[in-house]
Amino acid sequence: MNKNIKALYEIAQKETRKILGLMSGTSLDGLDLALCEVSGEGENTIVKIQEFETVDYNDDIKTEIRKVFAQKTIDFQHLVLLNEWIADLHAGMINDCLAKWNIPASEVDLIASHGQTVLHAPKFLHQQEKFPNATLQIGDGDHIAVKTGIITLSDFRQKHVAAGGEGAPLAVYGDYLLFSKKGENRIMLNMGGIANFTYLPASQNAEEVFVTDTGTANTLIDIFTKQFFPEKSFDKDAEIAKRGTVNQEFLSELKSDAFFKQSFPKTIGQELFNHDFVNSALVKLGLQNISAPDLLATLTRLSAETIAEAVLFVVENTKTPIEEFKVYMSGGGARNPLMVKWLQELLPCKFEKSDVLGISGDAKEAVLFAVLANETVAGGNYNFGSQKGIPSVTMGKISFPD
Repeated sequence: MNKNIKALYEIAQKETRKILGLMSGTSLDGLDLALCEVSGEGENTIVKIQEFETVDYNDDIKTEIRKVFAQKTIDFQHLVLLNEWIADLHAGMINDCLAKWNIPASEVDLIASHGQTVLHAPKFLHQQEKFPNATLQIGDGDHIAVKTGIITLSDFRQKHVAAGGEGAPLAVYGDYLLFSKKGENRIMLNMGGIANFTYLPASQNAEEVFVTDTGTANTLIDIFTKQFFPEKSFDKDAEIAKRGTVNQEFLSELKSDAFFKQSFPKTIGQELFNHDFVNSALVKLGLQNISAPDLLATLTRLSAETIAEAVLFVVENTKTPIEEFKVYMSGGGARNPLMVKWLQELLPCKFEKSDVLGISGDAKEAVLFAVLANETVAGGNYNFGSQKGIPSVTMGKISFPD
């Protein structure tokens, strides 16, 4: 037997596996690294975070990624070079963190690397009938495995697409296994660049679970905060938006986009929600001189309303009163007091940060990829029935160090 296959088999037999989950989102802030102790599998999965760190991307890394990020026309050579470069950077960040934590690589069983998304293209967006849903994450797993000496699982989203999904949101798998609770209807709401949520029914019936993107959360707010205030990367505590007034005509124009009329579940990214999305609406309405506070207030309201409308769609289909639901928030939007205030007004139910469930909201996405890797190696393809957008598959390509 090949020694790597033998090692993988032995890892699968362990009572507890040490898995390093990696996540870098579309905000391009940096790389989240969550070193997890994972025991069990399926509904018996238990995760303890041993270490967590976010390594910020410097301006050079952000600039290089933005040359290809969410764009239809790019320098193809640059994309190829980035695939290896990002992997090498991530491997270096892993090695540095392990050294900082005083943990030898030999003690880490697996790395679960999401990679860096550069393009998300569901059929709704690309509108080319002969082509399927598509998504692309760079940061090759072989490079990470070789540079760290640790078996690496990567490129998780491709199996999701191959099995009929859109490659997102993947949070549903970890959400169900870690956070489902008998007797409580839960909405696991992640408000990163894009907002998405998982509905976890009180029945714990996997076939009733639902997941979807809702649209922008922080993406547009961040883009235009930087445009008006180059020294700021985001509207901290909604300080700017709080000074503004929502422009209802502008808000209605933004919400008239075909994406918001598309049936659930659905996925999206900055391929739609970008400068052009907002600027075209401003030009159409003659609002090019809108103030920064009014613009950011309107964009914040857009996020809140479209999230709430998506949640209410699910609630209405369950025939359960909204008051019997509980929303658990994570992502940067959970720290935006104006967005949260409006969500609480639009959704009359209880709200909590997801941290109360025992896993930091900042670490949650990296942890979820560790859970996906654990299922691939030691679990199985949990059955979500015929649910649209949640194929019952294991995910992740396996790369050996030698």
